Amino acid sequence: MSKWIKTTLAKIADIRVSNVDKKSYQGEKPVMLCNYMDVYSNDYITRDISFMEATANIMEIAKFTVSKGDVLITKDSETPFDIGIPAVVEEDIDNLICGYHLAQLRPDENKVDSVFLAKKLAMPDVASYFSRVAAGSTRYGLSNGAIANTTINLPPLDVQRKISDILKTIDNNIKKTEVLIDKYRRIKKGMMHDLFTRGLETNGRLRPKRELSPELYKETPLGWIPNDWIFSTCSNVCEKIIDCKNRTPPLLEEGYPVIRTPNVRNGEFVTEGLVYTDFQSFISWTARGKPIPGDIVITREAPVGEVCKIPSDYPDVCLGQRMMLYRTDKEKIDNDYFLYVLQSDFIQKRLDLISGGSTVGHVRVGDIKELWIVYPMDKGEQRKIAASLNAITKKITSLQLSLVKIKRKKNGIMSDLLTGKVSVQSKQEEIEATHV
Repeated sequence: MSKWIKTTLAKIADIRVSNVDKKSYQGEKPVMLCNYMDVYSNDYITRDISFMEATANIMEIAKFTVSKGDVLITKDSETPFDIGIPAVVEEDIDNLICGYHLAQLRPDENKVDSVFLAKKLAMPDVASYFSRVAAGSTRYGLSNGAIANTTINLPPLDVQRKISDILKTIDNNIKKTEVLIDKYRRIKKGMMHDLFTRGLETNGRLRPKRELSPELYKETPLGWIPNDWIFSTCSNVCEKIIDCKNRTPPLLEEGYPVIRTPNVRNGEFVTEGLVYTDFQSFISWTARGKPIPGDIVITREAPVGEVCKIPSDYPDVCLGQRMMLYRTDKEKIDNDYFLYVLQSDFIQKRLDLISGGSTVGHVRVGDIKELWIVYPMDKGEQRKIAASLNAITKKITSLQLSLVKIKRKKNGIMSDLLTGKVSVQSKQEEIEATHV
């Protein structure tokens, strides 16, 4: 790191703090506005982002037009920890203006690489500086001086560019994986619609659409379903339905896991944010019935209708507030089928209706017990439907695990390269060896 130099942002970039708001004024020119969330949510600013339409005057356009290579950072926020989040403008975008609550950095290309600068600004030491100097009580903001005095350690320009190439390659891999996850989620959503409205014939193919073969279908309060399917309620296909106490047990950092609403997302059990309770509370909160692996839990408030299956490696858990549990009658309904049908559009719409449709909606215990459900009379058809959805769910889960590994690897590489702990050459060889 002997060739690295310490400098400040003011010495390597032109700094402009935008005052262009979101309002449109008569007599001004129409523009596309790059706003706070565009920068906060993206590492790179590209034309694929749906920018807001607004207006700006001639002086604002001249000063705040965004160019390829600019680095935009969040200047104001409700918390000091969301200050200074960077994004690189990856391409020239016609008529794009830097919006309010952002600062626009135009790097001196003879001194600093744009991608390197953005990645450097995202490092913990710089983020800590930004949060420390952000002024405010209910809303925080960076002054021009605070931005200008930001300390940056720089290696030679050729080293910066090599580091940028490595990090951009990893970012591209992350983007490709995220695109694949979105693609398979859309495919899964389409499959669920078809499978839960048309079902499968004995040959494993979807039944003909109702428009082509109306004689194969019957109408129910949940919509049209195949003739040999059953319209019923959850209470009729479950051997037990358990509701929790109307509060969450005392929480600890270790002990017996407590499943709360944050732990149930997109049909999966999420361990992030998992909390625990003590033995006595565990006994008290499982007095109505102890959850077991395979049981399906459902949220009945904030948000409503998220479901997941208790995994086999969590044999001792209890339910937090606003949670309920289904234990299916295996003679009547396949457990995986039941999990997926609860995620289907028509049941989610039903839950939305009975909860009032708001983001803080609430479903009563009785509603959960008597929630409408449809299922094939033939258990074999149930299992085939579940198997089809299990296959694509497994694919999505695999991609999500890959994404976590790539992001974790990226964090380590950033720490090594952007601090000079490891040389670019040795890190390139490591990356090529591990195919990251």
